[in-house]
Amino acid sequence: MMRNSLSFEIDDNGGAGRDGNHNNVVRDRLRLKPISTDRRDRLRSSTRHHHITARSLNRKGFLLSLLKPRGNWLLYFLVAFTVCAFVMSSLLLQDSITWQGNAKGGGGGEVRRRIGFGSSLKYVPGGVARALVEGEGLDSLRSTVRIGVRPPRLALILGNMKKDSRTLMLVTVMKNLQKLGYVFKVFAVENGEARSLWEQLAGHVKVLVSDQLGQADWTIFEGVIADSLEAKEAISSLMHEPFRSVPLIWIVHEDILANRLPVYQKMGQNSLISHWRSAFARANAVVFPQFTLPMLHSVLDVGNFVVIPESVVDVWAAESYSEVHTKQKLREINGYGEDDLIIMVLGSSFFYDEFSWDNTVAMHLLGPLLTRYGRRKDTGGSFKFVFLYGNSTEGQNDAVQEVASRLGLTQGTVQHFGLNEDVNRVLLMADILVYASSQEEQSFPPLVVRAMSFGIPIITPDFPVMEKYMADEVHGIFFRRNDPDALLKAFSPLISDGRLSKFAQTIASSGRLLTKNMMAAECITSYARLLENIVHFPSDAFLPGSISQLQVASWEWSLFRGEIGQPKSFIQDSIGRPGIVFQVEEKFTGVVESTNSVDNNTIFISDELPSKLDWDVLEEIEGAEEYEKVESEELEDRMERDVEDWEEIYRNARKSEKLKFEVNERDEGELERTGQPLCIYEVYDGAGAWPFLHHGSLYRGLSLSSKDRRLSSDDVDAADRLPLLNDSHYRDILCEIGGMFSVANKVDSIHMRPWIGFQSWRAAGRKVSLSSKAEGSLENIIQQDTKGEIVYFWTKLDIDGDALGSRNALTFWTMCDILNQGNCRTTFEEAFRHMYGLPEHIEALPPMPEDGHHWSSLHDWVMPTPSFLEFVMFSRMFSESLDALHNNLNDTKSCSLASSQLERKHCYCRVLELLVNVWAYHSGRKMVYINPRDGSLEEQHPLPQRRGLIWAKYFNFTLLKSMDEDLAEAADDNDHPRERWLWPLTGEVHWKGVYEREREERYRLKMDKKRKTKEKLYDRIKNGYKQKSLGG
Repeated sequence: MMRNSLSFEIDDNGGAGRDGNHNNVVRDRLRLKPISTDRRDRLRSSTRHHHITARSLNRKGFLLSLLKPRGNWLLYFLVAFTVCAFVMSSLLLQDSITWQGNAKGGGGGEVRRRIGFGSSLKYVPGGVARALVEGEGLDSLRSTVRIGVRPPRLALILGNMKKDSRTLMLVTVMKNLQKLGYVFKVFAVENGEARSLWEQLAGHVKVLVSDQLGQADWTIFEGVIADSLEAKEAISSLMHEPFRSVPLIWIVHEDILANRLPVYQKMGQNSLISHWRSAFARANAVVFPQFTLPMLHSVLDVGNFVVIPESVVDVWAAESYSEVHTKQKLREINGYGEDDLIIMVLGSSFFYDEFSWDNTVAMHLLGPLLTRYGRRKDTGGSFKFVFLYGNSTEGQNDAVQEVASRLGLTQGTVQHFGLNEDVNRVLLMADILVYASSQEEQSFPPLVVRAMSFGIPIITPDFPVMEKYMADEVHGIFFRRNDPDALLKAFSPLISDGRLSKFAQTIASSGRLLTKNMMAAECITSYARLLENIVHFPSDAFLPGSISQLQVASWEWSLFRGEIGQPKSFIQDSIGRPGIVFQVEEKFTGVVESTNSVDNNTIFISDELPSKLDWDVLEEIEGAEEYEKVESEELEDRMERDVEDWEEIYRNARKSEKLKFEVNERDEGELERTGQPLCIYEVYDGAGAWPFLHHGSLYRGLSLSSKDRRLSSDDVDAADRLPLLNDSHYRDILCEIGGMFSVANKVDSIHMRPWIGFQSWRAAGRKVSLSSKAEGSLENIIQQDTKGEIVYFWTKLDIDGDALGSRNALTFWTMCDILNQGNCRTTFEEAFRHMYGLPEHIEALPPMPEDGHHWSSLHDWVMPTPSFLEFVMFSRMFSESLDALHNNLNDTKSCSLASSQLERKHCYCRVLELLVNVWAYHSGRKMVYINPRDGSLEEQHPLPQRRGLIWAKYFNFTLLKSMDEDLAEAADDNDHPRERWLWPLTGEVHWKGVYEREREERYRLKMDKKRKTKEKLYDRIKNGYKQKSLGG
C-alpha cells in the first residue's frame, strides 16, 4: 500500500507543457547525503586524473600554432572546439563524481541515474491525498437546508510555543480561518514565550503535561490540527478508539526524521520505521511545506501526504540575518573587495548536496557568461562567480576550479561554497543570483525566496512556477531555459560600468516586496480547502464561510516585529531542535545520537549494545533450546512412569485450585460494592476512554468492545453478554444504549441491587461527571427515599442557542431536530407510529412541555432497577421500529438523521440518547436534576403540571409487556417481519409459550429420570445384585 501511494515522476520531455508522454515512476527514496571522507578521497583521485589528461592535451596543442588565421572560419572553429572541450570535460568530470556519489547514495543514486538532460523530477501525491486536495468541499452541503446553532470547533496542538516563523504561519492561517467561522482551542506540549499571543487569539491555552496527554476529549472537536513532530505524544491518544474517527491534520516541517530514516533502514530497525508509519497513517493528511519533504519521508507514506507551499520561513531567516549582518562586513571577512561584483549560481534544490547532472548543465549554460565576464576586470573591481551546492569539501572546490581553468578564467574568479556553511552569509554577499537549474520545480525554490528577501536581483529560467509568482522585468528577469545566449542577454541589463544598474536595483526592491507576502493567499486557501474536505460538520454546527470571502492575503508580520533579529542558518532551520525523534529512537534501539548538527547521519553505538550478529546467535541458541525441550517432552510421554503418591496428587490439586482462584479473584472495587444499593456503569468504547473512567465501589466499567476492555479491573464485557455488539455496525448505531441492553440481558447474573445507574465516559471529558460531594448526596438520598418511581440525572441537554435568541426558545423537539439534521420529529413520529401500529390520522409525536426545565443527556442517570428493565423493554421495541425505517439492505450507510459521515456511523445514537426523557415524562416518573458539582437537587417537570399532557396509555407497563410478548412469540415461531430483524438480538425473548415449553421440558426430564430409576430397580429385583470380582 505504501509503495503505491507515493511516486516520483520523471518526465523525460522536460515537464509540463512538453509534447509526448514518457513518464517513468521511481519508487525509491531521494536521499540527500553529505560527502564523506571516502568520497572526498575518490574525488581527489578523479581530479588528479583530469589534471594529467589536460597536460597531455596541452603538449599536443602545438599543432594549432602551425595554423594561421585565414578568415572567420578559423574563429568559428576555435569557438566550437572550446565549447565541445568544455562539455566533454564536464561530462567526464560529472561521470567520475556521480559514480563516487552513487557508491554511497543508496536509493537516491538510482533516482538520479534515471534523471537525464531535459527530465524533471516531480512529487505525485497518492490517491487519498489527491482526493483531499481536489475534493468538492462543502458545495453539496451548502445547497441543503441546515439548522446550525454553533460554530465548528477545531483543536490546535502546538509542538512548541516559540515566537518564530512557524508560529507566524500558524497565527496567520488560524486568524483567517476564524474569519470563516471556525473556533479554536489551543493545546501545547510545552510552555513558551508565544503563550500570551495564542491566548489573545484563541483564549486559554492548555499545556498537556506528560501524564495528562490522554485526558483530552477530542470528540467535542470537528477536527484536530497538530503542528510539528513534537506533537506526536499528544497524537498517540488519537490513535485509540473512540478518537480514531476524529479528523487529524498533521503539519510536519522538520526534516530530522527524514535524515534518520536511512539510518534505521541500514540498522534493520523495521519496527521503528513501522512505529512512525503507523503514527503517520493515523493522520487524515500529513502536510509538508516543501515538495522535497514528502519524497524524503516516502518510506512512511500511506497515500495521505499533502504539500502546501509556504515561504515565510525563508523570509524570516533572511530578515533576521539582515538585522545583525551587513553586506560590506561579510565581503571584507571573506576576502572580497567593495567593488567586486559577485554573481551567485544556484542549481536545483533536488541536487543541493553534490555536483550532479544539473550542475553540469548549469556550467554549460553559464559558459558564455563566464567567458565574457570572468576574464573581464573593470576599474576597481572584477566579476566573481560563486557556486552554491553540496558541502565545502576540497573535492567540490577542485571540480569547479578545473572547469574554470579550462575556460581560461583567472584564479579566484570562480569559487565554491557548501550548504554546510552559513548559507545566509553567502547569499547576502551576492549582487546577482542566477538560478541555473534544468529541473522544473513544483514550488518556488526556497533559497531563491531567501535571496530575493536579501534584496538580490534574480535571473531565472522561464519555468511555470516562477512565472506564477514573478513578473518578467518587474520582480526578476526570465530567460529561455537551456539557452546560454538567452541567459547572456538577460544578464546584460543588470550591469552598467561594472556595477549594478538602476534597473537591477529596481528589480531587487520589487522582488523583496514580493517575497514579503509570497504564497500567503495560496497557503491560507489551501488549508481552508483541506479542512472542508476532511472535517465532518455535524448537524448542529454552522458551515464555514466560503473561501472566496478571504480577501486579505498577507502574513501577520506586525505581531512579530520584535522577534526578528536572531540569525539562524538554513541548516538549523530545517533540522529543528532534537526531541521526540530521539526519544522514540532511544526507546526502540538505545542509540546515542551524535551531537554534530550537520552530519546527523552519523551515530555512535555503545559496545554493550548487541549487534545484528549477536541477535542471530541468540536466535539460534533459543531455537536449539526449544528443539531440545520438545524432544525431551516427547521422550517423557513415551517412557513408563511410576504412579505418584497421594501427597503429590493433593499438592498438584491445591496448586490448580490456587491458580483458578487467582484468575477469578474479584478486585477491590467488586468487593466494596457488595451490599451497596447502587452501582453506576460507565459505558465506554475504546482504550482512549480509559483515563476518563472512575475507580471505586460506586462505579463499574462497561466496555462495548471485548478487545478494548480494561484487563486489570472487573469491567463488564457487553459484547460477551450481548453477541449483537460483536457486529460493529450495530455497536456503532446503538452506542451506549447497546451496553444497557447487555446489562438487562439476564440482569440477575450481574446486577442484584435495587438501584442502577449509567454514565458515559464523555461526562468526565466534558467536566459534567459527579463530584465526590454529589456522589455522597446521591447515595444518601436513595437510601432515605427507597419508594417511588424516580429518575435522577446530572447532565442536562444544553445547546448553545444564542444564534436563535434565548436558550428558553429551544424546546425539546427543537434541540432534537438540531442534533439530527432537522429530522428528529419526523423520524420519531414514524418510529412511534410503527411501534404501536397507529393509523396515519392519529397523532404519533408525544408532546414535550416548554416549561424551561432541564432534560437529560449523555445517558447519565440513576433509577430503580425495575424501572430500568421497563425502560429497556420500551427502548428495545423503539430501536427496532427505528431500524425498520432504515432497513435498506442495498444502502446500509444511509441515515436521515445525519448530515456527515461520522453522524451516519452513529445514526440512532442522538435520538436514543434523548429517549429516556420521553419515557420518563410520559410514564409518570419523577425527574430530579442533581447538580454534579455541589449535589443540590431540583425537581424538573413536576407531576402536577403534567396532567392532561402525558400519554400514559402508550407507556403503560401492561401494554408494553403484552407488546413484548407478541414480539417474543413471533421470534419464537421464526415469524420474522423482515430479513434483518433487530429486536430478538437486543435481549431476552420470553412469552407465555416459552414458559410453558420450559415447564414441559422440566416435567419430561423429571419423568425420564423416574422411569430410569424404576427400570433399574426392577432389573435388580429380577436378576439380583451381582458384585463384581476384584480383578474384573
